[in-house]
Amino acid sequence: QALVSSSKWLQLYSLKRNKLSMSQILSQIGFQHREDYVTTLGKPVASRYADGLFPQYKSAQDGSMYNLTAKKELILHFVDCLMGAIELYKKRMEWLTSESRQIFGVIQERCIVIVVDFGTAAPTEFDLCRDVLSMVLVEQVTQTAKFNLIWAAQDPVKWQQKSTAVSEHTVKSAVTWLWKLDHMTAASHTSSAEALQEAMSDEAVSS
Repeated sequence: QALVSSSKWLQLYSLKRNKLSMSQILSQIGFQHREDYVTTLGKPVASRYADGLFPQYKSAQDGSMYNLTAKKELILHFVDCLMGAIELYKKRMEWLTSESRQIFGVIQERCIVIVVDFGTAAPTEFDLCRDVLSMVLVEQVTQTAKFNLIWAAQDPVKWQQKSTAVSEHTVKSAVTWLWKLDHMTAASHTSSAEALQEAMSDEAVSS
């Protein structure tokens, strides 16, 4: 799924490079109505030969006027390209706001530590949090290089002493460790900060 989404984003990048911005499209379906300074008159003068000959469009971006010369077929071609680009953006947004990404965003770093702090969550909320974190591990952490988990308790509890290489085995081990944690409230107001300090002490970690 990650490869598919990356492929779609590359298609979007390709569409952007293939002259689908407003100014690029206008330059391909017409020409800019020019105005230049005439020294003898001492003022800017716009060309008038195109007045009435072509449909005109005023760009909202910079106010430039374009004379449109393209045939209907070319304009319909750009309509198709733009509709395709819109569809790709919609699919990209659907992917970005689905499943674990809807809550945690997209993890882009290669080496991460997840600090787990359930605070005063009730038992049902505790299980819900573990469900969501399991989803993050399976859907996103599997796309990273190294990871670790630290539970914010009276003394921070680490899944591993150092960040560990991602593999099917290590991700399953982390999920199992997560579900073996006993429900308890945060031990102190500083437990989260202490767990974060432990996470930051691993020099390999980028997030």
